[in-house]
Amino acid sequence: MKFQRFINQHTNQITAVTAGLIGIGLLGGVMQMTWLYQIAFILASLISAVPIVLRAVSALRFKTISIELLVSIAVVGAFIIGEYNESAIVTFLFLFGTFLENKTLAKTRHSIKDLTEMAPTTALVLDQAGHPTETDVDFVDVGDVVLVKTGAQVPVDGQIVSGTVYVNEASITGESKPVVKAVGDQVYSGTILDNGTLKVKATKVGEDTTFGKIVDLVEEAQDTKSPAEKFIDRFATYYTPAVLVIAVLVGVIFADFKLAITVLVLGCPGALVIGAPVSNVAGIGNGAKHGVLVKGGDVMNTLSHVETVIFDKTGTLTEGKPAVTTAYHYVDDQSGLSLAAAVEAQSDHPLARAMVGFADHQQLDFATLPVTSSQTIKGRGMSAQVNQKQVLIGNQQLMVDHGIHLSAKQTADLRKIQQRGSSSVIVAVDQRVYLILGISDVIRNGVKESLAQLKKLGVKKTVMLTGDNQLTAQAVGNQLQLDDVHADLLPEEKVAYVKQLQHAGQTVAFVGDGINDSPSLATADIGIAMGSGTDVAVETSDVVLMSSGFDELVHAFGLAKKTVLNTKENIVIAVGTVALLLIGLIAGYIYMASGMLVHEASILVVIFNAMRLIRYQTKSLKLDVDQVTEKQIKLS
Repeated sequence: MKFQRFINQHTNQITAVTAGLIGIGLLGGVMQMTWLYQIAFILASLISAVPIVLRAVSALRFKTISIELLVSIAVVGAFIIGEYNESAIVTFLFLFGTFLENKTLAKTRHSIKDLTEMAPTTALVLDQAGHPTETDVDFVDVGDVVLVKTGAQVPVDGQIVSGTVYVNEASITGESKPVVKAVGDQVYSGTILDNGTLKVKATKVGEDTTFGKIVDLVEEAQDTKSPAEKFIDRFATYYTPAVLVIAVLVGVIFADFKLAITVLVLGCPGALVIGAPVSNVAGIGNGAKHGVLVKGGDVMNTLSHVETVIFDKTGTLTEGKPAVTTAYHYVDDQSGLSLAAAVEAQSDHPLARAMVGFADHQQLDFATLPVTSSQTIKGRGMSAQVNQKQVLIGNQQLMVDHGIHLSAKQTADLRKIQQRGSSSVIVAVDQRVYLILGISDVIRNGVKESLAQLKKLGVKKTVMLTGDNQLTAQAVGNQLQLDDVHADLLPEEKVAYVKQLQHAGQTVAFVGDGINDSPSLATADIGIAMGSGTDVAVETSDVVLMSSGFDELVHAFGLAKKTVLNTKENIVIAVGTVALLLIGLIAGYIYMASGMLVHEASILVVIFNAMRLIRYQTKSLKLDVDQVTEKQIKLS
């Protein structure tokens, strides 16, 4: 074992010595010094064969017939027939090819290596007196307060307790534009302070941080094989022994030992074995670099075949930061809003936050109101007891379910809100409607352009599923030119719609916020979370868009198609090379050394081809969309 470890550590030096000996042998041949020619090539063969034979023996221990075994047998055969120059050149090319493969493969893993190296290693932990002590990040505990200075990395996930700064979140979101952070805001491990000083109370540390989970997921994703890789693994299991059998048959049938050995060399499936994995690693690395976490080659393959993309509305197509824009009151005081705000203050739902913010703006005192028996009614709203009053907050169906019917004026007001494309919330107290609120959410910037790009990339149908009312949903759908809109849906009804499309034979992707839509994300062929680094998004979906950007969504689809295409190209290159080598052998143009040279060159070709994925970027269609809009204006 020690000898093998020593050889493995010095393989590059062995390769260099072999090259020198081959050079000496060639020089001896030119000078017609036969003894020097023979000795140099024999030494080169023996020295370079050692690491190859050791690898072949290690593989045999696990009952695997490896490429190294084929080369080892070829070298022994070349020695038997006295072709020392052939054996020396074959082993040198094999070792040199392995050296180049390792170098180029390292580049395909560059994005992932950069990611792991970005992990913070130390933290300045403040003691009770406020004095900082530099500590290994592994020893920071939840609840500790850490000091972060300008240019330093945030070492933990946590909440800002002091300071207002600009933070570069590229390690989490892929977006290098600085983000303003103030007291109360969340910051993530691995992000970098552009200016100022922060004090952060740790909520997650070590591997539990968002950045730690991202690194783990990306590393795991590299080991998750695509269908092409799984097929090639099965194929190689039988192909390599088959080459050995064919070589033996050729030697027996044609009584040509050298021809049999040449078949062994030409039949090495190196490019075929490495072609799919290297594309997979390069594609996943590119995604990580651009804030897109794709959880493995299998996910990448399925994503490339998606025909229908389903979107949630709030927090996905829209910003998820709605505000009250219309308020119709049906009593003389603000008591209904106060009671509703007291209930909604217990919720993190975007509509709830909008109502609480509106009550705060009205300077209403609702924080001390006692809330009891609060209950969420799926797809309808909320019911609660506040100050011994029954409060209902939700949609019209919630009111109907509780025997409350809107008047003609209230119905007309509700219709006006819905026709504007706003979400409507009705507040009733003790069976009487007190107010109706219109809450508007802003459509994300660039969504329309991104949807056009998705269509260009092969998505046939875009659908929106929402629990909001039909008029509001249709207004958003019309703005974005979605193919289909379904509203007033409960979570289980969204799941049923996803299953309906799947039963019709469509490959479906569901895009949601990773929390409320988790059943649909899990049911769809591909669940895509607009994650912003949230735990649920990172852990449960197939693809995570770390900054929740639609440009990332487009990049994910384009990258998946490009990665799968790249894998197919590599398979064609590998199989084509073997076919050409066999034709060349039959035609008398290819021999053992030249065959090995072409074989190693084909491995490098598939690696370089895969490396193109590292630089892949989706071309923006924004100009195209603007041009179309401009033409429409001129026509009108």
